[in-house]
Amino acid sequence: MRYSEMFLPTVREVPSDAEVISHQLMIRAGMIRKLTTGIYSVLPLGYRTVKKVEQIIREEMDGAGAQEVYLPAVQPAELWEESGRWKFYGKELLRFKDRHNRECCIGPTHEEVITDLVRNEVKTYRQLPRNLYQIQTKFRDEVRPRFGVMRCREFDMKDAYSFDADEKGADLSYEKMFKAYTRIFSRVGLNFRPVEADSGNIGGAYSHEFMVLADTGEDALAFCSACEYAANLEKAEIAKPAALQIDPSQFKALETIHTPNVRTIEEVSAFLGVTPQDIVKTLIFVADGKAVAVLIRGDEEVNEAKLRNFLGADAVELATDDIVLAATNSPKGFAGAIGIKADVYADYSLMNRVNVVMGANREDYHVKNANLGRDYGVKAFADLRIVKESDSCPRCGKPVRFARGIEVGHVFKLGTKYSKAMKATFLDRDGKEKFMIMGCYGIGVGRTVAAAIEQQHDAQGILWPMSIAPFHVIIIPVNVKDENIAKAGEELYRELEEAGLEVLLDDRDERAGVKFNDADLIGIPVRVTIGPKSLAAGNLEIRMRKTGEMKTIPVKEARAFIKDLVKGELKSLNDPNH
Repeated sequence: MRYSEMFLPTVREVPSDAEVISHQLMIRAGMIRKLTTGIYSVLPLGYRTVKKVEQIIREEMDGAGAQEVYLPAVQPAELWEESGRWKFYGKELLRFKDRHNRECCIGPTHEEVITDLVRNEVKTYRQLPRNLYQIQTKFRDEVRPRFGVMRCREFDMKDAYSFDADEKGADLSYEKMFKAYTRIFSRVGLNFRPVEADSGNIGGAYSHEFMVLADTGEDALAFCSACEYAANLEKAEIAKPAALQIDPSQFKALETIHTPNVRTIEEVSAFLGVTPQDIVKTLIFVADGKAVAVLIRGDEEVNEAKLRNFLGADAVELATDDIVLAATNSPKGFAGAIGIKADVYADYSLMNRVNVVMGANREDYHVKNANLGRDYGVKAFADLRIVKESDSCPRCGKPVRFARGIEVGHVFKLGTKYSKAMKATFLDRDGKEKFMIMGCYGIGVGRTVAAAIEQQHDAQGILWPMSIAPFHVIIIPVNVKDENIAKAGEELYRELEEAGLEVLLDDRDERAGVKFNDADLIGIPVRVTIGPKSLAAGNLEIRMRKTGEMKTIPVKEARAFIKDLVKGELKSLNDPNH
């Protein structure tokens, strides 16, 4: 491709509304342009990289036995009502009515559509397993789109769905996808880590996120400093402490204390002269319409995802003032477990603790020296809090560390969540009707491109991995009006294209500095400079964008040298042990 013919509008200034480096550089490098909030046009340079990511995805998905389909973007409400998600999904689901007044939505995901397709076609175990995938545009009406294509409303996603006859087959399908994802992100050239994750709106009991490690990542993850354990903060586990034998003789007399206008942990701690660790927070939640009380140590925070999963609820949210009043007979800030009108669950942080402070379920009062068993009870202890960096690994006990990451892929074990709701059944070997066991596997294509930039850039611009660079090589004749320089550039351009490389020839009549700055900005891995002095000596200058390493190569050797350079890096990225 000739630079003079390419639609490549680069920008020198950093866009004022671009918060993160990938957004800034994708605009400056002429990869994307904003149409409206959270919706972007992808320009030729950006689309070349997008297509390369898609090709890697297709090769690995096909290699893992998945088959590509293309499903409708417009989905009827009836399918979502069958699965129970029409009301539950919320305002991110873009709903509309067609001319016949039928309710529809623009698909943010395709579990319902793929389940409907397969239940109508698959009738027997002989037709299983199946794994179908697509790369298609999705729409989620994000309340706050930000970070360019990292969190936008319209985006391209690869979503795959597996259907199996039993749990063993479902585990095998999950493992195939897990390994395929590992190969995909390795080939893309990312430093990433699979982490245990919460399944969220998709559902299912088990999932992993593939996180690209980057300081600018919007997600936090916890990982072990010694073993392979890693999880996002919603999922990160805290080991259950050993239960100690509590001697009731340690229990002090229960005291009720007047604490006017003392509501927060800090206020209670100062007023009563105790530490936050001595205080029990009693929080009232509504889980699928039912009020529940959660007890947690005063210096800890409840993890709502863990609570939802522990209760097996579809939705969990903090209770409104009227529900708190009905359960505790007091306003917020004075709730406690003694005499409460709700099921009570306690976090592991309260195991083995005696003589604690908690609300008295009476406005402007707290109690001291409350003890489990004597004064209040709990239905169960569970891991219900947010992990902290002072916690230990739940697998090996070594210290936990935190890092920032960008989620680029997510794999789920769905089980029978959708097949039961939508009656996707098959006949087993004994002729018995059973529900198909499903898995779901997504990759954000645009997010993957943005994550690569977040992880690999410098002050001058993008540092593309060779596998997804829009071009492998950029040739810069420093003076296109010099006949010898222009001719040398044209000849090398033709030779490298014949060798199977993707080449951008900067044939613009611009100053050399402008060309060099643009080459660095758009991040082409190999830059070939043809200047008067080096050419007179029969040489070319070759510079590696990522390392800045410069080499002077004879013109006659340039074709073979550059080909080996590019192919060698591509081979390294494609190596499964890379």
